[in-house]
Amino acid sequence: MAKIGTNPVTGGSQQQEMIVGIDLGTTNSLVAIIHPALRQPVTLREFNSSALVPSVVHFTEESTVIVGDNARELLITHPRQTIYSAKRLMGKSYNDLREKAEYFSYRIHDDNAESLVKVQVGSRFYSPIELSGYILRDLKARAEHILKTPVSKAVITVPAYFNDAQRQATRDAGKLAGLDVLRIINEPTAASLAYGLGLKPDEDKTIAVYDLGGGTFDISILKISKGIFEVLATNGDTYLGGDDLDRAIMEHWAWLHEISPEALGSNKGLAQAFRLKAEEAKKQLSVTDYYDARLHNYELQLTREQLQELIRPLVEKTMESCRKALADAGLTVRDIDTVIMVGGSTRVPMVKETVAAFFGKPVNDSLNPDEVVALGAAIQADILAGNNKDFLLLDVTPLSLGIETMGGLMDVLIPRNSKIPCSIARSYTTQKDGQTGMKIAVYQGERDLVKDNRKLAEFNLTGIPAMPAGLAKVQISFLLNADGILVVKAAELRSGVEQSIEVKPQYGLSGEEVEQMLVASITHAKEDIQTRSLVEAQTEAQQLLDVTATFLEKNVEMISEEEQQRTREAMNGLQDIIGSGNRDAIHEKIAYLNDVSRPFAERLMDKALKAAMAGKKI
Repeated sequence: MAKIGTNPVTGGSQQQEMIVGIDLGTTNSLVAIIHPALRQPVTLREFNSSALVPSVVHFTEESTVIVGDNARELLITHPRQTIYSAKRLMGKSYNDLREKAEYFSYRIHDDNAESLVKVQVGSRFYSPIELSGYILRDLKARAEHILKTPVSKAVITVPAYFNDAQRQATRDAGKLAGLDVLRIINEPTAASLAYGLGLKPDEDKTIAVYDLGGGTFDISILKISKGIFEVLATNGDTYLGGDDLDRAIMEHWAWLHEISPEALGSNKGLAQAFRLKAEEAKKQLSVTDYYDARLHNYELQLTREQLQELIRPLVEKTMESCRKALADAGLTVRDIDTVIMVGGSTRVPMVKETVAAFFGKPVNDSLNPDEVVALGAAIQADILAGNNKDFLLLDVTPLSLGIETMGGLMDVLIPRNSKIPCSIARSYTTQKDGQTGMKIAVYQGERDLVKDNRKLAEFNLTGIPAMPAGLAKVQISFLLNADGILVVKAAELRSGVEQSIEVKPQYGLSGEEVEQMLVASITHAKEDIQTRSLVEAQTEAQQLLDVTATFLEKNVEMISEEEQQRTREAMNGLQDIIGSGNRDAIHEKIAYLNDVSRPFAERLMDKALKAAMAGKKI
C-alpha cells in the first residue's frame, strides 16, 4: 500500500480541493485521499506507522481529551474514563442498549430510557455524537499535519444498515469536528469502489461484499456494469462484529477460571484486560495454532480449534444474512462473480473458509481489509471533487417508506430496495367538505396497516382553502437523499399552501429489528391482503354514506319521500354491516345503495345540465 510521509503532497500549481475519505470505525478509524500525482487511493500515515487510529477516547481528571493509541493504553488502568466502541451507541436509546450495558466498562446513563443515550464520565455526560466528534477532530488534525494543508471537507462511511438517526448523528459528529460532511456512504459500497478501480469499462460483474468489522456486520450484493455501481440488496447485523468474537473468547476464559459475569462487571479493569487479551488471542490464532499468555494469576490458553468452536454460532449468523441478501437480490451463489472481504475480523481463517465454502469460490482479500473502506471513501470524495467522472454510484434503502391513508392503511411511496437518491410525488385529496387541514403521518415498514409499521414522523398541512370533499389537490413528495435521510413535503396545489419536514427519528432500528419487520411482512402477507381489502371496503362504504347524506340534505325538495325512505333504509343497511368484518357483504350493500340512489341522482344531473346549457348553441 502506498504511503504518504510528512512532506506536503502537491499536485502542481493547480492543486485540486482536498476532500478526504474517513472510515469512522467501531474499533479503528483512518483517513485516505487520492494521491494527486499517482491518482491512486492511499491511506494517511506518518512514515512506517500504522494508518489505523484506535477509536478510543480518554478523559483526564482535568477533562483533557486523549484519542487513539495513547487513549487505548489507558483502557485497563482507567476503564471508567476511557470510552471505546462509541459507534455502537450512535442513534441509540438506553432501551436499545439495556441488555448490552454490562458489555461496556464505562457507565451508560439511564435517566431516560426513551431519549438518546449518554456516557457518564465523572460528573459530565457525553453523547455518542460528541465522542465520535473527538475521534473525527483527531483524524482531521492528523490529516492536516501529514498533508500540511487545511482539511475541511470529508466523506464519512457508515454500516449499510445505519438508519436515519445514526446517519444524521454521524453527520453531526463531523460538524462538531469542524468538517463539512459532503456525503455519508455505506461501508460495503465504499469497499466495492476501492476494488472497482481495476475494472475495465466494458466489464460486467456481480459482487458480494462481506464486511465483518469491529462492531457491525454487513453483506451487500452489488452489480458493477460499465462503471455503474448498483447495490442490489443489503443485509446485516448492527450488533455483530470482531468485538463479539473477542467476547466469546473472554467468556470462555472466565468460565474456565470460574469468574462470574457479576465479578467481571464489578471489576472493569479486569474485564478490559481480559477483553484486550482475547483480541490478542484472536489475532495470533489467525497465523498460529496455539495461544498461551498470563494475566495476573490466570493462565490464558486457546487453540485455533477451540476458537473455531467458540465463534461458529456467530459466523453462522453472518451466513444467514448472506442467504437473505441473495434472496432479496433474486440471485443464487452461482450468480456471484467475486466475493470481497472487508474488515479486520475477516482475517480469521475460519471466517474466510466459511465464506468461500458458502459462495463456492475463493474470496478476494487482495486489498488490506482494515483500509479498503477508507480507500473507497477517498474515491467517492474524488468523485465529489469533480476529479473522477468514470463512476456512478447507486445505493438502496432497506425498508419501504410511505404515509397513512384512510382506515389506517400504509400507502408506500418508496418501496424497499429502491435506489437512492430518489424522489417521488403522489396526489391526495380531502375526505370531508370544508376540510382545511390534513395530517401527514410517515411510516417505515412492509405491512399493509400502519399500526404494524414504525412511525417516523408526523406533521400537519394547514391553511387549505375550504372546498367540497375531493376537490383539494394535495401533492405529497418524498425525497430520499444520498445520505439515506428522508425529506417529506406536502403542498395544496390550487392554493400553494406548503409544509415540509426532514425525518430524523430520535433513535432508530437495529439490524435485527429491520429483519424482524421483513420476516413479519412475509409471514402475515395473506392476512395483510385480507385486512387491506376489508379496510378499503369499509372506507369506501363510509365515504359513500357521507356523500349520500350530504346529497339528500341539499336536494330534499327534489326527491320524493318514497325515494328518500328507500335511500335511508339502504344507508342504514350499509351502516349496520360496516363493522361486521364481512368484505363481500359490505360490497353488496354498497352496490345496493348505489342502485337505489342512481335514478334520482341521474335525474338531478340531467336537470342541472339542461339549466347550464340553456340559451347556448353547440
